Amino acid sequence: MGKDKLRKFAENKTFRCLVQPSTSEVFGVDYKLKGKWNGDFFEESRPLVLELGCGKGDYTVALAQREPDNNYIGIDIKGARLWKGAKYVNENSIPNAGFLRTRIDFIESIFAPGEVSEIWITFADPQIGREKKRLTSPLFLERYRKFLKPGGIIRLKTDSRYLHEYTKALALSNGLEILASTTDLYNEERGGVFPDSLFEVQTFYEKHFIAQGYPITYLAFRLDKDGRIESPEWDEASYKDEDHHAFVIQVHDNQ
Repeated sequence: MGKDKLRKFAENKTFRCLVQPSTSEVFGVDYKLKGKWNGDFFEESRPLVLELGCGKGDYTVALAQREPDNNYIGIDIKGARLWKGAKYVNENSIPNAGFLRTRIDFIESIFAPGEVSEIWITFADPQIGREKKRLTSPLFLERYRKFLKPGGIIRLKTDSRYLHEYTKALALSNGLEILASTTDLYNEERGGVFPDSLFEVQTFYEKHFIAQGYPITYLAFRLDKDGRIESPEWDEASYKDEDHHAFVIQVHDNQ
């Protein structure tokens, strides 16, 4: 392990805005902050919004600065990446932004029923051919439903048409209310279901995809449903072929 990564790991331990529970604290047990994020972590109680797979935390920070009436938590497993966002929040004393280093598989042990208002999923791995690992699969939606408020919203922003169409088909087949959907966000008019923040807040990956000319998709839906969430029937092969741009960004932890 490089010295720079070790330095970041050591500095992470000093940031109050970054929580790093051990596996034993979240595997099959309730984490100590479950149900207490407003109050014990954030000083002021506000609607709680999560960003899953937040990477360096640029989107989480930008949303927190833009929308001070919400509290934002970026979640990722990579400590060296989270360091950048956590350091910025720490140095700039941003009161409504924080970070959580953990596996998303443990998320239902960390947040209490009704504790979270919205979830952002930004440029996640589409996990082609591996539905159970997909962050919008029935497995993960069942987990989110356990802590989302009634009417809670899932927001998916991605360059992957495959992930977009799969998730839209899942929402439709399960009777979930779709609030907004587009396969080319930057050709949509702002306003209404496409607020300015969708265009003006961009992740590290998004900026690269836009520069390469790839269309950005967006989908928002409410996770209101009684009973089991089922996998959709959809034209997987067509979108698997369409998701051919293997544009790989080499993101090193020491960047």
